[in-house]
Amino acid sequence: MTHIIYLRMKKNVELTCLKELKLDDIAFISAPSELKHKLEKTPIYRITEKDAEIVVIDSFLVIDHLSELYKDHEFQLIGPDRSIIRIKKHKKPPNPVVVAAVWLLLFIGTAMTIMNFHYDVSMQEVQQKLHFLLTGEEERTPLWIQIPYSFGLGAGMLLFFNHWFSKRINEEPSPLEVEIFNYQQDLDQYVGYYENKLNDTNRSD
Repeated sequence: MTHIIYLRMKKNVELTCLKELKLDDIAFISAPSELKHKLEKTPIYRITEKDAEIVVIDSFLVIDHLSELYKDHEFQLIGPDRSIIRIKKHKKPPNPVVVAAVWLLLFIGTAMTIMNFHYDVSMQEVQQKLHFLLTGEEERTPLWIQIPYSFGLGAGMLLFFNHWFSKRINEEPSPLEVEIFNYQQDLDQYVGYYENKLNDTNRSD
């Protein structure tokens, strides 16, 4: 009996070790239960040391491979046309001295950026004028304005990045997370295009 089997490729797959990829590692399968179990264990590709860190598996090649193994069934693709396999090899834990040095460099750089911004917009003069308008007295360092402003600046940065260490403040993504997501989308498109281009070149050779 012929069945129509639907496949949806998993867009990104992360591996921590070299292994033989089965169909269920790279795709979601819609099929009768007995056939689905058999399809899930179908070998597709073996990850080796030569694959470095990224492997792109094209859905056309997967369907072509499955059509040869299961000639009595029809395969249809839904969704992404490729799976990008990222191999996360074991790395040594970061050196605490290096982490501290990078943290210190970022801290100093961020502080310099904020101070230069405040200097460019004459923030101190603005706060002095605000103090004069509210109290009628001149003051070079209106701390009752500057101290809450400093705390508010820090709180604003926390709300902007939507993180307190590893905890999220709310469920909405921060603008930084959205930009990282867009960058990842562009990177996936580039990797998929570049890999397919290489495959086309190899076939023509």
